[in-house]
Amino acid sequence: MTDPTTAPTLNPQIIGQVENAHKALMARVLAGTGTTFFHWVALKLTAVSGGAIDRDQLVGRIAGALKIEDAAALAAIAELDGAQLLRTEPGEGFRVALTDSGQARYRRFSTAVDEIMARVYSDISEGDLATAARVLTLITARANAELAAA
Repeated sequence: MTDPTTAPTLNPQIIGQVENAHKALMARVLAGTGTTFFHWVALKLTAVSGGAIDRDQLVGRIAGALKIEDAAALAAIAELDGAQLLRTEPGEGFRVALTDSGQARYRRFSTAVDEIMARVYSDISEGDLATAARVLTLITARANAELAAA
């Protein structure tokens, strides 16, 4: 573990290294399942929306979270539908919902990720985690504002 008295100042390189390490851990969880990172995000966003969500809203959330085009988000949703992990609900509009298989896969991945992250974050103080969350949330908001202004 890095000594906090000699730790470097937060910068884009450190943020990138953290993101890459998290994605590599996620890739390990997803390996061999046929589920991509885009699929994982779609499953998670659907699950945290109560298991069903308006398709256009899901597309917007996926695209916004991953900084991808809507077409790529739609493709991920279509692939999950084809794999019978999401389904289109009958009725007005275009709502998609987790199938039983989709819910089971989401729970399995979520449990695995939670266990890994518990080990990764285990001896970091609540105060340090809260400070890091505030700083990274502020940086994300500013970066998103820059993207929106471009």
